[in-house]
Amino acid sequence: MIKKKMKLIIIRHGDPDYEHDTITGQGHKEAELLSRKMIKNPADYYYVSPLGRARDTAAYTMNKLGREVVVLDWLCEFGAPIHRPDRPEQLSVTWDWLPGDWTKDEKFFSDKEWYENEIMRCGNVKEKYDAICEKFDELLAKHGYVRDGRLYRTEEGNNDTVVLFCHFGLECVLLSHLLNISPMLLWHGFCAAPTSVTTLATEERRKGIVYFRMLSFGDTSHLYAGDTEPAFAARFVEKYGNEGERVD
Repeated sequence: MIKKKMKLIIIRHGDPDYEHDTITGQGHKEAELLSRKMIKNPADYYYVSPLGRARDTAAYTMNKLGREVVVLDWLCEFGAPIHRPDRPEQLSVTWDWLPGDWTKDEKFFSDKEWYENEIMRCGNVKEKYDAICEKFDELLAKHGYVRDGRLYRTEEGNNDTVVLFCHFGLECVLLSHLLNISPMLLWHGFCAAPTSVTTLATEERRKGIVYFRMLSFGDTSHLYAGDTEPAFAARFVEKYGNEGERVD
């Protein structure tokens, strides 16, 4: 008997060309290799960020499948600028803090207190986070899973596979909400390379009571299958002074 469970697949866009909101030549190669993986087991539903780099990545898979992808505005990159401690004079993306700064605040290690940091409060980060989580829960409810505290409940469950083509910062928000983890730990401790695939499945060990479990994070096996190294995007210098590796 087939167990009723839903799979959720989160895919980061290919190597980005931020200036033109698309993907680089490397990104196009990555998206092509990704499509070879994705068409082997077609999903039931496909959703994509409205931003060009995500849509251009999704296009390779969708064109091969002859399917349409649904654009969801809230899947765009997480946007709640803050004034980073070391750069108070300018706005920075929420998750780009120096380790020596964010680790000083113990609240960042709590899923219930991370947003109480003064800089986060000034940036209205929690309001933006909550708005995305609300939209995410609406989508999950559409597929039969309703948020209830720290877990989900379902009447029947299903075998849907749902794919989201989006962005690293946003992906960490979704995982934070599903797994009840501070997003700061995900933003700074995990790295989803371009076109990496993260897979979660529901677990219903008692009837109607569901939790999501991550089966894999940031899988790039499709790139190695095509003799291609993952792009360095989303990462920072491994050893201070290494040539070509970014510090900021």
